[in-house]
Amino acid sequence: MNYQEFTDVENGEDESKNKSLGKETTSWNGIRTAQNMSSSMVRKKSEPMLVSNVRFQILRQFLANLKEVILGTKLAVLFPAVPLAIVADVYKFGRPWIFALSLIGLTPLAERVSFLTEQIAYYTGPTVGGLLNATCGNATELIISLFALYQNKIYVLKYSLLGSIISNLLLVLGTSLLCGGLANLKKQQTYDRKQADVNSLLLLLGLLCHMLPLMFKYAVGGGESSFSAESRLNLSRASSIVMLLAYLAYIFFQLKTHRQFFESQQEDEDEEKPVIGFWSAFTWLVGMTVIIAMLSEYVVGTIEAASESWGISVSFISIILLPIVGNAAEHAGSIIFAFKNKLDISLGVALGSGTQISMFVVPLCVIVAWIMRIQMDLDFNLLETGCLAFAILVTAFTLQDGTSHYMKGVILFLCYVVIGACFFVHKVPANQFPTNLGAKPSIFGVLFM
Repeated sequence: MNYQEFTDVENGEDESKNKSLGKETTSWNGIRTAQNMSSSMVRKKSEPMLVSNVRFQILRQFLANLKEVILGTKLAVLFPAVPLAIVADVYKFGRPWIFALSLIGLTPLAERVSFLTEQIAYYTGPTVGGLLNATCGNATELIISLFALYQNKIYVLKYSLLGSIISNLLLVLGTSLLCGGLANLKKQQTYDRKQADVNSLLLLLGLLCHMLPLMFKYAVGGGESSFSAESRLNLSRASSIVMLLAYLAYIFFQLKTHRQFFESQQEDEDEEKPVIGFWSAFTWLVGMTVIIAMLSEYVVGTIEAASESWGISVSFISIILLPIVGNAAEHAGSIIFAFKNKLDISLGVALGSGTQISMFVVPLCVIVAWIMRIQMDLDFNLLETGCLAFAILVTAFTLQDGTSHYMKGVILFLCYVVIGACFFVHKVPANQFPTNLGAKPSIFGVLFM
């Protein structure tokens, strides 16, 4: 029995259903997100024949799934960091070690969540699959944000989300355009502006919603008065609802009315088929989400200790290091596609992920904080909001003519370097951060007490 038969048995499908699945797979390929396609570049094919001689079918299926999920990525060498982080926490190793190991362990897990979401999407059809990717494309950042919110570390939450947007717009896009331009010096590099224009408009809307609370603070002259703070909070919550509505409209635009904008970027890609069954993918996804949640709790809980031990500011770790690690697989895939002169996919990765963070994850965190009675607003302070505004504007200007060359990549990348240097020297005193004395206990600690 070969591996495809394993997935057929698992899903209870006969030959006729397999044919219909093939048609559905083709339909799903038409709207695979750029993030999924980028992450697939760091995957590797495993050899199912290595487990075909195992006697028991259930064991064969489990081992085959294990090979696809754990060993089916070039980042598999980083998986040992996951148990090491858990051991470091159990035996009370140094907190900076826990932080570093957790950060490394999140890298392959983030890519595997993307892989498993894509596998599930093959069976659920194009609409549900598109919704899955629209909500789970940045699952790692979302989970880290929710844990930061749960532990009342609003500054870590804001820094990490801001860093993720800036990283996608300047670092990912910049390195992609730079490498793609150098690799295709004698070719005219072009891309479809329609998708870039839509994402740029959404990013500008998100920027407006970020700037209004900041401008309101200075306009009313109330500074940090209770009236000013309450007004900014109410404005932020209203703006967050508007942002979520805009993101829902964007999903409808992407999946229904203007699918052709997003299909053109992948028309030359080879058709792929699912390699594991639906229930296997779902079970692995749940398990990996739990592990990501555990490591995210470690990261949030030890970030100050790592900052003090390494002599690096919390802002630099949150804005620069966390996004680079969380999106490493997508970053690598985006650069590879740029080398192949497929800039539509590279732009889809950078702009799509940045838009999702700005228009979905950020307002969702504000709404969740509202439900939890935590005062989180969209005021990211003057320096941080200024960096965000500059990143969005310089990206929009860079993409306005539909052509690319390596010099554009150089400028974007150097902009990111300057912003990184700014936050490296921006060491906010610890007493300016909200204290964590009233923080809630660990979720996993409560569960396993």
